Amino acid sequence: MKKLNLLVFSLCMAVVITACSGEEASSGNKNEVSMWVHTSNETAEGKEMQSLIDQFNEENEEGYKAIIEFIPRSGSGGGYEDKINAALTTGTLPDVLTLDGPNTAAYAEAGMIAPIGDYISNKDDLLPSIIQQGTYNDDLYAVGYSESGVGIFYNKEMLEDAGVDLATLPTVEEPWDWNELMDLNETLMKEYDQPAIDMGLKDQSEWLMYAFTPFLWSQGGSIVSEDGTKATGYFNDENSVKTMSFIQEMVEKGYTTKTPVEKGFQTGKYPMMMTGSWTIAEMKTSYPDVDYGVMPYPTSPDTNELVSPSGSWQYAMSATTDKEEAAGALIDFLTQTAALTKISLSNSVLPAATSVIEEIRGEVSPQMQVLIDQNAKSAHARPVLPGYPKVSRTFQETISDVTYFEENQDIQKLLDTKSLQIDKALK
Repeated sequence: MKKLNLLVFSLCMAVVITACSGEEASSGNKNEVSMWVHTSNETAEGKEMQSLIDQFNEENEEGYKAIIEFIPRSGSGGGYEDKINAALTTGTLPDVLTLDGPNTAAYAEAGMIAPIGDYISNKDDLLPSIIQQGTYNDDLYAVGYSESGVGIFYNKEMLEDAGVDLATLPTVEEPWDWNELMDLNETLMKEYDQPAIDMGLKDQSEWLMYAFTPFLWSQGGSIVSEDGTKATGYFNDENSVKTMSFIQEMVEKGYTTKTPVEKGFQTGKYPMMMTGSWTIAEMKTSYPDVDYGVMPYPTSPDTNELVSPSGSWQYAMSATTDKEEAAGALIDFLTQTAALTKISLSNSVLPAATSVIEEIRGEVSPQMQVLIDQNAKSAHARPVLPGYPKVSRTFQETISDVTYFEENQDIQKLLDTKSLQIDKALK
């Protein structure tokens, strides 16, 4: 995301160079389609992708052959994005590529990817959040092959020792509101003389945008207008003030902390942690003795609407390919029930389609099932905006600022300032 401005510039260069050189990323064989992915072939995800490509090559009746190249993405986003940037300047993009959900609008706006809606045969089966994150200007540009989610992980023993009846905890069907969560926090903080929950406030990254926007959406608020042109009047309205006040109160009362102990939940320091589906694999592998459960997101007491975060990596077609039919057939194959089911089970990720939810029900842990059910009912994609990186950074800064409650008691003033900053990013 940090390199999207370079992507836009590089695309312009790529158009010029390609027009002059006619260089192509893949072979001249119209039936051979190239594909770049952001992971290693040594990961569970990579191994399953290779298996699916092999299956596509064996089973498709059109004689298409896909060749996959694994380009691992580093923690800072380098590696994969670096190669994408280089390919843009030389006109050597593959026919099919993977991209992170929030980058959809920027890639589409830059003319880097092409609409693929006409090639996807199971759009009605895909979760609404998958369609939402892959759609820009009413066209479907990318299709996610998995989903993600966040919940409130809790240590069963620690809650019971504090006198909490686990049978009374919230469910996806009957979630708690913010006030009820605070009551639980108060009980746990008194028992353990520690923050009750690690909300990941130390993580000054996309996590703050991903994990905290659902609080705003549950309140009925938004970061920008529906047409994505303005933040003032939206990000600084009453709903935003209430949301940021709730987050600030969590810190001010000591229920959570902006400087949590590393692995505090996993090691029994904190009884709860707001974290994602990826932590389930960590708990199973590294902390198998911790008996834990997962609660859904708390809702705004004004709306009682459950909203949860979503978004993950997607398949897209390069706008420069001249093998649209082959590329479209490959993406369609990779986003059918059978392929999506294999990815979900092998990589321990949330499913991207309704049919997959039914396929894997009973084959995943109870903790994962809570996140799957929450995702199916309430997942909300992040804004699909060309200027998303700047919008996200400003939202992250806002969350970070409100945690410094002594310096930022006037939340309205803070949001007025941040809204103007987002307005500039939207122009």
